[in-house]
Amino acid sequence: MPAGEQRCPPPATVATNTKDSDGDDEAWVWVQIKAEARRDAESEPALASYLYSTILSHSSLERSLSFHLGNKLCSSTLLSTLLYDLFLNTFSSDPALRSSAVADLRAARVRDPACVSFSHCLLNYKGFLACQAHRVAHKLWTESRRPLALALHSRISDVFAVDIHPAARIGKGVLLDHATGVVIGETAVVGNNVSILHHVTLGGTGKACGDRHPKIGDGVLIGAGATILGNVKIGEGAKIGAGSVVLIDVPPRTTAVGNPARLVGGKEKPARHEECPGESMDHTSFISEWSDYII
Repeated sequence: MPAGEQRCPPPATVATNTKDSDGDDEAWVWVQIKAEARRDAESEPALASYLYSTILSHSSLERSLSFHLGNKLCSSTLLSTLLYDLFLNTFSSDPALRSSAVADLRAARVRDPACVSFSHCLLNYKGFLACQAHRVAHKLWTESRRPLALALHSRISDVFAVDIHPAARIGKGVLLDHATGVVIGETAVVGNNVSILHHVTLGGTGKACGDRHPKIGDGVLIGAGATILGNVKIGEGAKIGAGSVVLIDVPPRTTAVGNPARLVGGKEKPARHEECPGESMDHTSFISEWSDYII
């Protein structure tokens, strides 16, 4: 891993990344991916043709990713060649999308002990693939190409079982771990270095219009099956326990658990943590402070 890897950086730090450093990082990760693919092709000849077509035959990460997404998301009426051109043109013209893809690859490799390589994430992690496809759909949405954005959104939901509205804004260094059943609404915002497990809902509270979905701060960890509803703010570095239902704001660096969710330590003086849970992936450190925890 190159020097200078940041842990839960503040937004200002993220914004100071230069195009050159992003390009160097992208090049380094792509070299690693190709080396891993060659190794896997040698050790498992049955995968050699697949690895050649998805990775080894391509000259860059954006070409490999575009090819793979195009083949994953195509249908009888939405051709893989059309999708490949769409993805490649979008990734090639927007360095921020490529930088985000690299940050998401790093997030999976570092945070998920089941992720054995960058190439494994690129090819097999549907949370990663859904997130990259969403970034393209979001770009289309902001360019007022909304019918195409919604068609792509529908295919992402069908293929990956991840439903992210194309208007939702997602930061970089995001891990959708397992990803099945993740739902993120239209006006939701997800910050940098956030980790979200399966069956998480960032939804609204009913038929209200306007800004109606959660705002997730940098470095947040959201456990499996958690539901966060309404235009509420989850503060930077907060932790939401698995299965929790959150309906009000959660302060930074605190832990909310239960249904309805309560702050560990109480609302007057909640327990606070220093680590970045979105990166540490520590789901259980609050238990020692949960006075009524019963087995």
